[in-house]
Amino acid sequence: MGSSSLLGASCLLGVMMMTMLGVVVDGQPLVPSMFVFGDSVVDAGNNNHLSTIVKANFPPYGRDFIKHQPTGRFCNGKLAADFTAENIGFTSYPPAYLSEKARRKHLLIGANFASASSGYYDSTAKLYHTISLTEQLKYYKEYQNKIMKIAPKYKANVTAIISDGLYLISAGSSDFAQNYYINPLLYKVYTPDQFSDLLMHSYSIFIQELYSLGARKIGVTTLPPLGCLPATITIFGNHSEGCVAKLNRDAVSFNNKLNATSQTLQSKLSGLTLVVLDIYQPLYNIVQKPSDSGFARGEESVLRNRLVRNIDFVQPKVSGHVRECIGICVLGRISSNGSDQQDTV
Repeated sequence: MGSSSLLGASCLLGVMMMTMLGVVVDGQPLVPSMFVFGDSVVDAGNNNHLSTIVKANFPPYGRDFIKHQPTGRFCNGKLAADFTAENIGFTSYPPAYLSEKARRKHLLIGANFASASSGYYDSTAKLYHTISLTEQLKYYKEYQNKIMKIAPKYKANVTAIISDGLYLISAGSSDFAQNYYINPLLYKVYTPDQFSDLLMHSYSIFIQELYSLGARKIGVTTLPPLGCLPATITIFGNHSEGCVAKLNRDAVSFNNKLNATSQTLQSKLSGLTLVVLDIYQPLYNIVQKPSDSGFARGEESVLRNRLVRNIDFVQPKVSGHVRECIGICVLGRISSNGSDQQDTV
């Protein structure tokens, strides 16, 4: 397929990051390290090591990944963070911080702190016994202490690892889809607009704390079209197979605030490069015109499935890199070659 198919999913992040950082030269990564924070869209296996029901350590997860085995990634193949790492020159991925691989020299290229079913709102993670962004930041501080001891043994530059590294954040979807919309303690107290304001406050604090710890190159993703998630269509779609317009409006409103808040932060924090990565529009385009990106509607209605999280959405007509790329979309489970991928809300 053409480049439009590749840009239609979360692998778009890698392209955006290359634009942000430059071009790979002599096979060397554009940055010395990469750090990942957020939810299931970028969780590389941290939830495997938690007492939570939110896990992806069983088939069909990982079917198209290395060794065709589940790793804790919430998709069939590579995550947005994996594609980003490859596209900026890394030959391996930052390890999930709670995994056994996150030791010694493996930490020199950074780490992945993301945890599925977490978000900017700490209570979201508490509901599912996962790692909130506040706790992810604590792990990052722990990482810094470790790298100070490790780096000299490998003649690595700690300052470069921290200050020249790339920081990727993908969060917010779980705050809405897995908390606000289903939690009367929230939706009866706050309007979606007010809840967005709460998330923006947490986001602003998170960025400032990350900056104070040395981060200078940060990319943050927008929300996807929340009303097009299979689970939200099933729950809030009123027996319609189309996207839920109200939820999409909430996502657009959040994204507008994210852009404005990010601009304010960048002007306030000297030397900070803070880029908002729009995943809403590319994913919405896939929903509206799947054939343009090499997809066809699945034969079964998303509303005919027995389980909220077992929902076919679109069916790839292509394989290989494009299928892997689309497999990391936050739009839900994708069915291909008779196998399934869970949604990545």
